[in-house]
Amino acid sequence: MNNALTALLGMEHPLIQAPMAGVQGSALAIAVSQTGALGSLPCAMLTPEALTRELQALQAGTTRPVNLNFFCHTPPEPDATRDAAWRAALAPFYAEAGLDIKAVPSGAGRVPFSHAVADGIEPFRPAVVSFHFGLPAPDLLARVKAWGSKVLASATTVEEALWLEAHGADAVIAQGLEAGGHRGMFLSEEVSTQIGTFALLPQIVAAVKLPVIAAGGIASAAGARAAMALGASGVQVGTAYLCSFEATTSALHRQALQSPAARHTTLTNVFSGRPARGIVNRVVRELGGMCPAAPAFPLATAAIAALRAHWEAQGSGDFSPLWAGQNASACRPLPAADITHELLEGLAPCSL
Repeated sequence: MNNALTALLGMEHPLIQAPMAGVQGSALAIAVSQTGALGSLPCAMLTPEALTRELQALQAGTTRPVNLNFFCHTPPEPDATRDAAWRAALAPFYAEAGLDIKAVPSGAGRVPFSHAVADGIEPFRPAVVSFHFGLPAPDLLARVKAWGSKVLASATTVEEALWLEAHGADAVIAQGLEAGGHRGMFLSEEVSTQIGTFALLPQIVAAVKLPVIAAGGIASAAGARAAMALGASGVQVGTAYLCSFEATTSALHRQALQSPAARHTTLTNVFSGRPARGIVNRVVRELGGMCPAAPAFPLATAAIAALRAHWEAQGSGDFSPLWAGQNASACRPLPAADITHELLEGLAPCSL
């Protein structure tokens, strides 16, 4: 299964486990990389100390390549008017839960890739570093490449793919609308620009000279095979791993993924301020998927977090981000290696 992507990233199979912040750590990444595919570690929500521990675990757990994933958004300026509107929208929920909305802390919860973060990972010289929401500043990107790291980044439109190619990405992840979690969109905030994987993929393949990785809705060997037939050099899969033994997905989230509720997902900004796909629950239904009162990413997070903690303690996921793609049909409690081997059956004929 050798092709341009496997040669570029130093892996045996053209399959990447999608980085999924909040539902995994190094254990999942190690399990996938040990199969010869590429495991990923989501790093955007880790403290410097936690990141170091995870990097040490990766180093001890596998000698194969692993992908480290970071956000590279521009932190927003505080907006008192928008913050007040957001608190007003959430006030009835706080009153119902008996919580004090005035006690909600301010803060981002997610920080973009920076030189301080790079200082922490440089000693580990990661084989692959990927970015969501574009690419970091040129000096930061040059620093990553100086380690010998290969750089991946998500594109949700042809224009974003061309931008990534022009600004130094080594391969492009074509993130279709079906994908779970945050949209990687960065050139526009217009959700109507977002299209499905099998419409987006061939357009990006035709537009750029880089290897293209298909992401979104791929949860089976047949889906992986179809993506390769449309010109992908590899596939990225996330949702299928959410119920794996190595994932840290909560019991409430796992239950939702394996229930009929998983058939209804939508894009919503209520959990972070950016469009992200998850299972529809009470807060999404009542505030609307794309709530105009939600502050800019990632400032929506803090006010929702208290409601999430309160209701999860009561056994409810009504205020939890139940991230999932549109195809959760493969969410099963299995070892990640077994899930990976099943997916790889669809890539077996795809050698170049």
